[in-house]
Amino acid sequence: MKKSTGTILFWGISLLVIVAAVFVVVKFSDEPVVGPGDAITGAAVELGTDDWTKGDESASVVLIEYSDFQCPACSVYSPIIRDIVNEFGDKIVVAYRHFPLKSIHANAEASALAAEAAGFQGKFWEMHDKLFDSQKEWSSLGDPTETFVGYAEEIGLNLDRFKGDMVSEDAKEELAADMELVRSAGLNSTPTFVLNGKKIQPGSYEQFRTLVRDEIEAAS
Repeated sequence: MKKSTGTILFWGISLLVIVAAVFVVVKFSDEPVVGPGDAITGAAVELGTDDWTKGDESASVVLIEYSDFQCPACSVYSPIIRDIVNEFGDKIVVAYRHFPLKSIHANAEASALAAEAAGFQGKFWEMHDKLFDSQKEWSSLGDPTETFVGYAEEIGLNLDRFKGDMVSEDAKEELAADMELVRSAGLNSTPTFVLNGKKIQPGSYEQFRTLVRDEIEAAS
């Protein structure tokens, strides 16, 4: 399914503006930094049993996103990833991993825990979409907990369980596991996309689409 010229132009301009202005970079002084096109090996590019995925897990094309729910650039890419999944269907699997930049985003960890808590009830992606779509609503709050509980109610979660899961050790361990992968791979920015083991940095929907299509064709 092809995008109209207007849609492509919209995404292109939006991405260029957002990425240029707010693409967030952090450094881990004791780890190497990988750039676009660099190969990454190990668990950081392998699907795990605890990963939140969309698409066909047996697909030959694997896209892993390391992301922060409070990162403005990540919110711009979110609908693009939805479009990629919708377009390529069972030819791709997409996994989301947490990379909350707590030093600059005060609510990044809380939002990641909210997504994990929703995932424990089978609705990670519903909360994922809600957090990104409503990012401006909760980002500046001193305590976003009640807002997240409101989102949980909207997507039909058991609220008592959700509240408990948000502060549970299980949720915190999931975040810690993702952050260990971030460190081991030398990742330093959000969002970071790894496509079949290589870091990519597409600047538009069309670039993203081309990279994915090339991988699908190469695997055919």
